[in-house]
Amino acid sequence: MQDYIESVLEKDSGNHGGLIAVLEKIQAKYGYLPEVALKRVARKTNRSLVDVYGVATFYKAFSLKPRGKHLISVCMGTACHVQGGSRIATEFRRQLNIKAGETTKDRQFSLETVNCLGACALGPVVVVDGHYFSKVRPAMVKEIIEKTRKGLDEIEIQSDQRIFPVAVSCARCNHSLMDSRYLMDGHPSIRVTVSVGQHHGWLAISSLYGSFKVASDFEIPQDAIVNMFCPHCHAELIGGGGCSDCGAPMVPMIVRGGGVVQICSRRGCKGHMLDLGGAALE
Repeated sequence: MQDYIESVLEKDSGNHGGLIAVLEKIQAKYGYLPEVALKRVARKTNRSLVDVYGVATFYKAFSLKPRGKHLISVCMGTACHVQGGSRIATEFRRQLNIKAGETTKDRQFSLETVNCLGACALGPVVVVDGHYFSKVRPAMVKEIIEKTRKGLDEIEIQSDQRIFPVAVSCARCNHSLMDSRYLMDGHPSIRVTVSVGQHHGWLAISSLYGSFKVASDFEIPQDAIVNMFCPHCHAELIGGGGCSDCGAPMVPMIVRGGGVVQICSRRGCKGHMLDLGGAALE
């Protein structure tokens, strides 16, 4: 473990963002953040252990206990709770034979309940490995578990209920960002202009909420922060908070018909939020 941590630290800078990247790689390697790893990171980066623990416990993507291969998050926010969220959580506990916060003996599933997943109009909502399931009923729990075992990345666009199209506009000028000439997943894509370091170009994003397909006219490195701009008014698309998964800035867009969708600006991160209630942007 020490050799791996040393190699990771050599590649990442000592700034705050670098610490997040280091912890991400350690968790990807071991499935969680072992105490011995946190102590070594603190020592090698000249940080206090309290500082390192603070970052590790602030972002929900990190875990101090071994997690299962698949993470199931059941929303218990007010909107989901009144629509039966507690029954959904109870059924997952029964099917998996674990409590919230625990992992199955075969290390396949970890179960957690969360306060809000940002898709209140679609409740009850369950998120498995970044994939959203909307309007979940107790009878659907077994099927969700079976789908997860088979592999959620192998989706059927025409029939999978986890994904649905959204049409968005610039949060600054309100001009549509939809590009009907460039289809992704059979729907018009979301098109923005981007810059990454010294590179500038365009980025197309699938408009299916739950799909993570993107295309660009230049190679965007994994984990790079992408600055996104409206192709019409050229304003930078900013105003969202930080990603709860990785801490990178969120990019807000207005959903046609009311609401806001926010996507993480870090290449490869699947952090996103959907609020069809129309949350205000600063």
